[in-house]
Amino acid sequence: MKKWIFIALILAGLFQLYQNNPQFAEQPQAFLLASDEEASAQDRLAEAFQRQLSDIQVGGSGRVIKILADDTKGSRHQKFILKLASGQTLLVAHNIDLAPRLDGLRVGDSVTFYGEYEWNKHGGVLHWTHHDPAGRHIGGWLELRGRRYQ
Repeated sequence: MKKWIFIALILAGLFQLYQNNPQFAEQPQAFLLASDEEASAQDRLAEAFQRQLSDIQVGGSGRVIKILADDTKGSRHQKFILKLASGQTLLVAHNIDLAPRLDGLRVGDSVTFYGEYEWNKHGGVLHWTHHDPAGRHIGGWLELRGRRYQ
């Protein structure tokens, strides 16, 4: 009997350690990895939009259709809109306080991405396209002309 009580105490201690350790904090679901085939990426982003999903990791690529003014309230973000092959649009909000600005970004450029998707009625927003200095969130990135920005 003492053996089972000892094992239960060990398991309870491990569970408590797991619950309180930020390294094991819940991460957004990896809905799509950037290495997946592009057709699959388009399908999964379309599904995320249709199901109004948020807080999921997505990857893919699109063409820049509009460059917006930087958001300078709070953390600064470079903002632009991508059009995916499916026709869906995606607002990219890239934190330029934590990652470099995409230099020379132009309408028509192809941008590959990996970040966190947030649903909105216009197609969605992509953020967390950078590393997390606290190490609690999956790191994202943007790629333009062979250079990765993270």
